[in-house]
Amino acid sequence: MRDLHKSSVLGSKHGSLMSWRPQYRSSKFRNVYGKAASREHCFDGIPITKNVHDNHFCAVNARFLAIVTESAGGGSFLVIPLEQTGRIEPNYPKVCGHQGNVLDIKWNPFIENIIASCSEDTSVRIWEIPEGGLKRNMTEAVLELYGHSRRVGLVEWHPTTNNILFSAGYDYKVLIWNLDIGEPVKMIDCHTDVILCMSFNTDGSLLATTCKDKKLRVVEPRSGRVLQEASCKNHRVNRVVFLGSTKRLLTTGVSRWNTRQIALWDQEDLSMPLIEEEIDGLSGLLFPFYDADTHMLYLAGKGDGNIRYYEIGSEKPYLSYLMEFRSPAPQKGLGVMPKHGLDVSACEVFRFYKLITLKGLIEPISMIVPRRSETYQEDIYPMTPGTEPALTPDEWLSGVNRDPILMSLKEGYKKTSKIFKAPVREKKSVVVNGIDLLENVPPRTENELLRMFFRQQDEIRRLKEELSQKDIRIRQLQLELKNLRNSPKNN
Repeated sequence: MRDLHKSSVLGSKHGSLMSWRPQYRSSKFRNVYGKAASREHCFDGIPITKNVHDNHFCAVNARFLAIVTESAGGGSFLVIPLEQTGRIEPNYPKVCGHQGNVLDIKWNPFIENIIASCSEDTSVRIWEIPEGGLKRNMTEAVLELYGHSRRVGLVEWHPTTNNILFSAGYDYKVLIWNLDIGEPVKMIDCHTDVILCMSFNTDGSLLATTCKDKKLRVVEPRSGRVLQEASCKNHRVNRVVFLGSTKRLLTTGVSRWNTRQIALWDQEDLSMPLIEEEIDGLSGLLFPFYDADTHMLYLAGKGDGNIRYYEIGSEKPYLSYLMEFRSPAPQKGLGVMPKHGLDVSACEVFRFYKLITLKGLIEPISMIVPRRSETYQEDIYPMTPGTEPALTPDEWLSGVNRDPILMSLKEGYKKTSKIFKAPVREKKSVVVNGIDLLENVPPRTENELLRMFFRQQDEIRRLKEELSQKDIRIRQLQLELKNLRNSPKNN
């Protein structure tokens, strides 16, 4: 009896220190486990790009998987219907209209056969994938968007507005494109180096960016105004993700001791991170993924085989480590399935598509909550952002913010057949913030380069002739002036 009393006193004594433990223990996600797909459910024989750019090179939605591939002359990517697993033939048709390497691809969240790509050729392109996938190579985009003067490294769709696309280039600019008119309508010009990452909050009223200038910024996207800025001396930021509508941000980066770390920030005060946590001493870039429905954070290192996952809380310690999915095969990048494409009957809460370059393999990895019951698990599937846009481009550009339109996953996903209408364009100049963006755009093809070269040669020849004519005229006038000075004055 005395021993029992002693243990209860000890328990209460340590209670304050371990107060977060019981809460963590009661989490319904503490037993989440990762399950890699069997070989026949993988996508095999894919020449994954060898480009070292720090992107995922993979985009996935409920219908298609898109992967950037290694290709000679220009850039290309594959688009494979999800049900077409197994070995992909070497001559499988590609999307191959870009003149330079493709650096990023993203599916339109509201029109499922529309994908945006950006490239070293300075262009952003919008592609319409036919029903059932490609039957032959696709070289014609529905829209070619020129406005950046250097290569374009990132594209990101607005989360609640239809046909608004953001692109970040190596000219340090972010352009906002209205695809209803096929033009850039805004330019964010606050960065002093290459933009590494862009992330939106839930309603798309704020944009967070990380930049090579070691700064984390929270920007009002329509005005381009920097609302908050952090100079990260001790935590060199690489990637940022908004944690849903919690008004928090999470960044991954490198400490001054060159260890990988994560930091949690209050979006309204970036003067100091709320917490910083060391992860390990490996060197690969850490990609963060956040699931707002389960409040789970996944961390996957480039070149690692494992994926760690955490639960994020609103109070200290904010971050509770759950577990890690382990695998010997290193990942180059990871695609993520949108919520409405998950298998709710298997209690799947997240799905990665892992790029394994050495094997030419794309391996789906399902994160599963173990449940005995066969019925729909309401508590792990709250209403989630669906496939309907909440705003038109004009509404958003005029200053309206609106939360995403939510859908239930209970009824299962239904394919929608929304159609993208490409605008007809004849304008030859693109002026944003008083700058004609097309003045600096390099030629797109060899023919165009030659045409531009000959045009410039003609222009140089004409200017040289004009200059020599002017030289002769100047000499004549100097002579006349001399004669006037030397002539005897008239009496």
